[in-house]
Amino acid sequence: MNKTIELENRYCAYNYHPLPVVLTRGEGVYVWDDASNKYLDMMSAYSAVSHGHAHPRLLKALQQQAAQLAICSRAFHTDKLGPFLKKVCELTGMDKALPMNTGAEAVETAMKAARKWAYKVKGVLADRAEIIVCTGNFHGRTIAIVGYSSEPQYKDGFGPFPVGFKIIPYGDITALEKAITPNTAAFLVEPIQGEGGIVIPPANYLKKAAELCKQHNVLLICDEIQTGLGRTGKLLACQHENVQPDGLILGKALGGGLLPVSMFLAGREVMDVFTPGDHGSTFGGNPLAAAVGLEALNVLMEEKLAEHSAEMGAYLLDKLRLLKSPLIKALRGKGLFIGIEIDPSKAKAREVCERLMAQGILSKETHETVVRLAPPLVITREQIDWAVEQIDLVLKEMSRVRATG
Repeated sequence: MNKTIELENRYCAYNYHPLPVVLTRGEGVYVWDDASNKYLDMMSAYSAVSHGHAHPRLLKALQQQAAQLAICSRAFHTDKLGPFLKKVCELTGMDKALPMNTGAEAVETAMKAARKWAYKVKGVLADRAEIIVCTGNFHGRTIAIVGYSSEPQYKDGFGPFPVGFKIIPYGDITALEKAITPNTAAFLVEPIQGEGGIVIPPANYLKKAAELCKQHNVLLICDEIQTGLGRTGKLLACQHENVQPDGLILGKALGGGLLPVSMFLAGREVMDVFTPGDHGSTFGGNPLAAAVGLEALNVLMEEKLAEHSAEMGAYLLDKLRLLKSPLIKALRGKGLFIGIEIDPSKAKAREVCERLMAQGILSKETHETVVRLAPPLVITREQIDWAVEQIDLVLKEMSRVRATG
């Protein structure tokens, strides 16, 4: 075994099952391992590297700010936070933002905001507020969040869990309507489920959900940690249905692939329930994160990465549909957020990913059945053509091996 992998296995908790490759460098859509082998990155760190690895403008912003002022906590004002939050609020149509670091922290922030809004504004009796979530959801790994997961492994051994959550089938608008009560504070939903296997709900699902929430004075909170900032071909995935949510959660790509940066955004009525001391984060909104986050947004807009994602995503899906492999059960995607569902009776998605790695493509399986394709948004047609050739080669070889026993 590789000595670096041995060292990591010895000292690191076994909470991941990585592919057996040691990455040491990245640039654009490519990464290199410790043996100087080159790979096309079709994962983008779960959409965190949407701008590509080592984007020169983002590196410059990081280096300049790190040399000036990196961390000072929100105990003081800085010259970087205001411009960053102004930009993201203007782009998303929100009034205010609360900056955090990781996606899970931003989700926890959204839940706290929803509950306090329910008590202070909507008039729900103390400790009775409910938040509705969906089966197949993935909002993070905290105790509260895994408590309302429908994935048994995420919950196994971690209870007891907080109460106040209802789980309904994803994509079922009738189930949402039935679940809403006078105590419902919010409906928390991913416009497209990423970790669930790139699951796209029925057309107009989000739009109908928004109408229901407005009718019943319930907050619609969209978790766009993975789908946001151009990944699906729009700045936000909810914009595919012209939906303006009451609350929005961003992360991953917000840090430009360099830092953990996240936030919860909402209208004033929701965000103004917070007062000093209610919530906070030592690193949330630090000047280094704000400088990089602002430049990440500028690059996203100036380089038209959302538009490029729409064009290249449609191209990639069209190319994949030409593959006639019996191993492919389904293809799903929007923009550069695509899942190849592998027929579990014929092959395992993990094996597909391992064989793709040998061909110079890095991806990762989801729930043992889906190969996720989410490359940096700067990928070109030529790079897509090459990637599809490798995918075709791998699937044909796997089919041939199975056919010959």
